[in-house]
Amino acid sequence: MAVATAAGLTVALSACAAEPEAAPAESTTDAAACETVTEFTWLNTIKIEIRDQFLEAVDEYNAAQDCYKAVILDYPQGEPFFSVVTPLYESNEAPVVMTALQEVPDMADRVMDWTGTDLAALAAPGSLDGANIGGKQVGIPVTAEAFGLLYNKAVLDEAGVDPAAITSRADLEAAFDAVEATGRDAIHFSGLWWSLGAHVSNIYHTTAAEDLEGKLTVLDGLVDGTYSLMDDPKFIDYLDTFDLMKSYSTDSATIADSDYDMGVENLATGEVGFWFMGNWAEPNLLTTTPEGSFGVMPLPTGAAAGDYGNDSISVGVPFYIMIDETQSTEEERAGAMDFLSWLLTTPEGQARWAGPVESGGMNFIPMYEGFTVSPSTFMAQEIASYIAGGKTLEWMNSYYPAGLQDVYGYEGGQPYYDGVIDRAAYASVLEGAWAGAEKTWR
Repeated sequence: MAVATAAGLTVALSACAAEPEAAPAESTTDAAACETVTEFTWLNTIKIEIRDQFLEAVDEYNAAQDCYKAVILDYPQGEPFFSVVTPLYESNEAPVVMTALQEVPDMADRVMDWTGTDLAALAAPGSLDGANIGGKQVGIPVTAEAFGLLYNKAVLDEAGVDPAAITSRADLEAAFDAVEATGRDAIHFSGLWWSLGAHVSNIYHTTAAEDLEGKLTVLDGLVDGTYSLMDDPKFIDYLDTFDLMKSYSTDSATIADSDYDMGVENLATGEVGFWFMGNWAEPNLLTTTPEGSFGVMPLPTGAAAGDYGNDSISVGVPFYIMIDETQSTEEERAGAMDFLSWLLTTPEGQARWAGPVESGGMNFIPMYEGFTVSPSTFMAQEIASYIAGGKTLEWMNSYYPAGLQDVYGYEGGQPYYDGVIDRAAYASVLEGAWAGAEKTWR
């Protein structure tokens, strides 16, 4: 999926190079024809990092027409999707619009089929695949994201470190030493459950084999209870890199929910050179240090320069947009589609969707044809370069069953991060999380 998504993403990133034809809107509101205003609910603000910008987009849309009103249903960051959605469905108050990833297959019977819609037709090739369940298009993509080692270019320049020259775990350790020689800490390695559960763990699963079928075969073995992680050299490589990041991490890195903000502060102000995170953090970094340049590079797990994955970053679709069909009205669904069409096909909406944070944009990488706005930041350009060069790795966390990343993070990642359990116990938690799960990829 990630390879196909990357192919489409290259087109999306270059969309601003030419003047595309105007994209067809999903629906058109006629203020004069609307006798009443239809409210529709949107569950949360997609990502906490762009909450303020998303709310500003909602306000602008609501003020721009008199037919519909988008209403945001907030829930606490870190709260599992189904612990929020299930009570709402049980009380017949289901949100009209939701965004999710691993939970998409479990929502297939409750949400609208996007097949044949204008917005689905505009989506980049391959970007719909992760939300196509049994032939039903359950959702459409929000954006593409990448994660790996974020870095502060100014800090690395001062330390004499060239990210492109880091091609092995030994190279990475040498880079850490060079940054520390400048008087700074090398890396902020976050102990956040969702980062450890979804993104750090993905580094193992996406490098476990060089082709997708090989990676899925590992998942098959874990589900069947026949695969031993501790007997897999790639898992040991992953643990060695995990331990390396932990040993060089700044003391301020913790498992507390506030760690994300501390990671932003550490990297943005140059207190550290590296931070394992994703490009969703770039808006926060640039808000803290607007003049800064922040890049993303691979996290090498292999000991040798040519080891698979050492030169690539993880790229994928983080969320799909779903519209409820079981409890919403036709008018509410029309309002949701109108709002999405405004965001994805109008100049004002596109400026909100993909424009710079300092101008009220959400800095999303466009996944739809017809965009005249594209992120132009240093990190976005680097991601485009990796994609164009074919240096991308799958988001294997897209295959995680709902709730698995919670177990990976809370019961495995954080105790191992804190030294409460050893490698074998960490591997046992991961193996147990998969045992007996449904093989949705088959």
